[in-house]
Amino acid sequence: MLRLKELTIVPDLETLKAIPEGKVLINTINAYSYTMTKTDRLFSEALQKGDYLIPDGASIVKACRWIGAKSQPRERIAGWDLFITEMNSMEERAILSKTKKTVMFLGSSEKTLGKIREKAAHDFPHLSIKTFSPPYKPVFSDEENAEMLAAINNACPDLLWIGMTAPKQEKWLYTHWQQLNIHCHAGTIGAVFDFYAGNVKRAPRWWQEHSLEWLYRLLSEPKRMWKRYLIGNIKFIWYMIQEKQTRQ
Repeated sequence: MLRLKELTIVPDLETLKAIPEGKVLINTINAYSYTMTKTDRLFSEALQKGDYLIPDGASIVKACRWIGAKSQPRERIAGWDLFITEMNSMEERAILSKTKKTVMFLGSSEKTLGKIREKAAHDFPHLSIKTFSPPYKPVFSDEENAEMLAAINNACPDLLWIGMTAPKQEKWLYTHWQQLNIHCHAGTIGAVFDFYAGNVKRAPRWWQEHSLEWLYRLLSEPKRMWKRYLIGNIKFIWYMIQEKQTRQ
């Protein structure tokens, strides 16, 4: 079972920027995803066995300090931060090499992916954007999985993004990791697809800087988010109390 105190978590943005090139699996963890691992063994395994885990939530940073975890992240690194850091780095590499670099987006609807292609063409003109929209369903068939894998492998990306919401995206990437013939960073970034496409508005900077982005999302989408942030946060606090007690 996943325990926060035993995880290796990226401590800060500078460490994230220094991740070496090659086939690297990058996941994020926040309070909600942590609570889901308690009832989802495969999700727990996917987060533990990925190459890098970033603290996408002030609650994770604060909890690590409070329970005396092995990792002591110094700052929150949102999925958005991962996305922008990697995209800027890839754009710089493309400029220096004077060759187009390929970025693959797998997930979301074709409409959202179309918005991503259009915006990325303006923001990152030296990158070639490839996309694939999988069917909206809880479980993919063998044929659908094969089609998704083929889309990625045929694109031969220099950077891969998976956006199918947690825990589906983490489990899919982890389960099919060995079948991916790629040599690049691959990140599971869920809501970032919608943020970048403009479907969902991110919290203003003040809310982000004061660790209140979760509250902004709750107020913006109360019907969809109340279970995640109210019930989920209570569960997370309870699990942290348990971890704190087992350390004493």
